[in-house]
Amino acid sequence: METPPAAVVILGAAVRPDGTPSPALRARVQAALGWGERQTPPALYIPTGAIGRHPPAESVAMAAILMAAGVPEARILQEPTGTDTFSSVLACLALLRGLPPGTELRVATHRYHLPRCLLLFRLAGVAARAVPPPAGPAETGQPRRWFWRLREVPAVPYDAALVLWARARGRL
Repeated sequence: METPPAAVVILGAAVRPDGTPSPALRARVQAALGWGERQTPPALYIPTGAIGRHPPAESVAMAAILMAAGVPEARILQEPTGTDTFSSVLACLALLRGLPPGTELRVATHRYHLPRCLLLFRLAGVAARAVPPPAGPAETGQPRRWFWRLREVPAVPYDAALVLWARARGRL
């Protein structure tokens, strides 16, 4: 029996006003590629994110980076509806149901964001693991680093409660 490819969920980040990917978005995709292309078979990629302040959708911008790096479109499964971490996780759960049994799930995002993302997937019943995170723009510079870390403090329990509530209501 052949092992199914791992699936790498890439959490969205901003698209710039001119429609180009932000450094954070690029860094997340590069981290996913760095891990996913070394796997046998190569990974399936699930870029997430709707249109934010500026088009295109974050998932579309990430898919373009993946394809420019040589990833065939058949290995990219976009999730273009998530507007935040919670809604992206919920939408990805629906997509994951269509993957072969035994598919390993990996998550690609920045180090500050990983604990929340992994917790949400695990609370939803998916044994997600991290892709080695990038040390991108959100991780550099002391004031910005603390901004992003502190932002996660209220977000972790809030989103965890939302996942548990959705699970209790049978939405997962």
